[in-house]
Amino acid sequence: MNIYVGNLPYNMGSEDLRSLFESYGNVTGAFVITDKISGRSRGFGFVEMDNDDEARGAIETTNGKEFSGRTLVVNEARPREEQSRGPRRDFRGGDRRSDRYE
Repeated sequence: MNIYVGNLPYNMGSEDLRSLFESYGNVTGAFVITDKISGRSRGFGFVEMDNDDEARGAIETTNGKEFSGRTLVVNEARPREEQSRGPRRDFRGGDRRSDRYE
């Protein structure tokens, strides 16, 4: 099961996240999401656990608990939804699609 963990302390790394969840069962992966440019944590991550019962127990135990001064938000991760980006704008603020046919 893939678990979403939000409201993480910004100084928490992937190994710290793994350690937090290993007491609830076998963790097959733990990833803190970072900003592409700065490399700084974005304050959330994902934990992967093979055993669904252990994962549900970890979710129930950690959701809403305080960790390093922050209240964790923990739930089963949902698939990422496709994002509509809408029409692209050029530097003048116009719609690029209309510029092609002028």
